[in-house]
Amino acid sequence: QVQLVESGGGLVQAGGSLRLSCAASGRTFGMQRMGWFRQAPGKEREFVATIRWSGGRWSGGSTTYADSVKGRFTISRDSANNTVYLQMNSLKPEDTAVYCCAAVNRLIGVADNSNGYDYWGQGTQVTVSS
Repeated sequence: QVQLVESGGGLVQAGGSLRLSCAASGRTFGMQRMGWFRQAPGKEREFVATIRWSGGRWSGGSTTYADSVKGRFTISRDSANNTVYLQMNSLKPEDTAVYCCAAVNRLIGVADNSNGYDYWGQGTQVTVSS
């Protein structure tokens, strides 16, 4: 089992920045990918970003972003601390949602879909005011 705990959410004005963190613990050996999803009230959960373990490194692993956040959000990982980050810049009111971290230690599904992950955090609220 893998446990994921998010932090860093909050209230920010449009144009501002936030950095989310997701700390992984438990059976983190062999982790294949970690990602972020978000869910706004009344909407389905949607993919935000993912990072793949590649070539023995997380920082060099491939990343994928939703079109809506490209150029504004950056996903990264600190291997030593088993933590993945989501740096969010130029935030917009439509970015308001509960952001959840996800992880998987086997290759299943696809990286930009919920079916590509086995483990989920509880989520952290991000609210962007206009």
